[in-house]
Amino acid sequence: MAAPLQFDLLIKNGIVVTASDEVRADVAVKDGKVVMLALGLEAPEGCRVIDAEGGYVTPGLVDSHVHVAQSAAKALGAKSADDWTSASRSAVAGGCTSMIAFAVQNRGESMQAAVDAYHQLATGNAVADYSFHVIVTDPSKEQMHGELPSLIEQGITSIKIYSTYPALKLSDEQILECFYAARQYGVTTMVHAENSDMIAWMTRDLAARGMTAPWNHGTSRPPIVESEATNRVLALSELMDCPVLFVHVSAPDAFKVIREAQTRAMSVFAETCPHYLLLTGKEMRAPGFEGAKACCAPPLRENPADRELVWNSTCNGTVTVVSSDHAPTNFYDENGKQLGLTKNPGKSPRGDFRYIPNGLPGVETRGPLMWSEGVCKGRMSPSKFVELNCTNAAKLYGMYPQKGTIQPGSDADFVIWRSPTARKTSKVTVSNLHSACDYTPFEGHDIEDWPVMTILRGEVVYDGATNNVVAKPGYGQFLKRGKSVLSGPRNKWLNEWRPSYLDAAGEEDTQNASGGANGK
Repeated sequence: MAAPLQFDLLIKNGIVVTASDEVRADVAVKDGKVVMLALGLEAPEGCRVIDAEGGYVTPGLVDSHVHVAQSAAKALGAKSADDWTSASRSAVAGGCTSMIAFAVQNRGESMQAAVDAYHQLATGNAVADYSFHVIVTDPSKEQMHGELPSLIEQGITSIKIYSTYPALKLSDEQILECFYAARQYGVTTMVHAENSDMIAWMTRDLAARGMTAPWNHGTSRPPIVESEATNRVLALSELMDCPVLFVHVSAPDAFKVIREAQTRAMSVFAETCPHYLLLTGKEMRAPGFEGAKACCAPPLRENPADRELVWNSTCNGTVTVVSSDHAPTNFYDENGKQLGLTKNPGKSPRGDFRYIPNGLPGVETRGPLMWSEGVCKGRMSPSKFVELNCTNAAKLYGMYPQKGTIQPGSDADFVIWRSPTARKTSKVTVSNLHSACDYTPFEGHDIEDWPVMTILRGEVVYDGATNNVVAKPGYGQFLKRGKSVLSGPRNKWLNEWRPSYLDAAGEEDTQNASGGANGK
């Protein structure tokens, strides 16, 4: 007689959703891992049983773009509203079980030092599982070919680079250095693409005219600022044959050039965020200084038609991942958005956008908003939701199939959502959120359903019935990541030039053996 099956958690009566399928199945868990999916499983003695009551069971969400204890306006004295405990508590309350934050390399310092510093901040304090990207500001040969391979061995397999912000931006030549190394070592490269010189010129001119209200932040960054930089960085990535991910894409022409590159089979990926799907530039025109709450970069777009284009691009496959770009600074804080009033040379009652820290909070609201506006309102299927919010991020950042799916061997990370007939509508309100940020840009927004429960590695970490995070700081574990399993270099070149490391490795350009000038 066969021994009875052993597991310690059983989720029954749910519709299990992956990026490819929806299936009615029970999910059995043992020691924090999925061990079986089947109908009619019986719970062994001592096993905890959770009844999904006909609702959907999705993988735990993966938020691959969050800023924790880090502000792009640090030089102004800005301070992040969230530490690792408050940010990760907020994450799991919105269904997010894995988050990847940014370790910032300061110019002249090492990437390793940045990673070590962020480990010290996160270790023992996180509720969700977590990892780091490295923001590269000094791509020297030593950093790119000495420290980067070492970081890969430590499970840090992604970098982010900027084409804007004085403290962060790289020149085109430096971007090429990053792409060269990223292709060689198989590192996922994220790019914040905006034209820094355009922004600087527009900002100076607006300030000289006294046009410094919060909505002029958007004036200083018209869509062409993003689309120009996106097109330019695409050219650099094609020259290096290096895959690239454009983060927080919002501009119509930026989506257009990304889509065209994808159509040419380039390994080009796009990320967008709920605020570009749900908000517009009118948020920055709120009375008084309230518009500062909506200042982010790229800015919210004025034309409502642009928002619909973001939805189209999200649903038609142009967008690879939806992330929150959680970048919280408090509104009522002298080290937060209030810097736009206190550092205000013109003494305008509306403040000065040049000193308003960019960024919006959103790690907790991302999942519920995308489920409500995407799935509940029929814009996308539950499987498409999982693809955008779980699976593709896990694949792109080297966490799949440990994260981002529900299958035997995967971490037992789940979000339970109600069935369509049992949904409970509500409104977003900052008083019910778990971030330390004192506002949300989605205040009053209708929510069709909020997670019933969030489970991380087989343990309930958030209980929607009480709106309580029940996991303790330190439950979250560092994720040692591998390399992307999405499409990589194509080995197509624009002329006879090849990276020297291909020659050194004796590799043959099999796709361009004839040596044609266009590599086709």
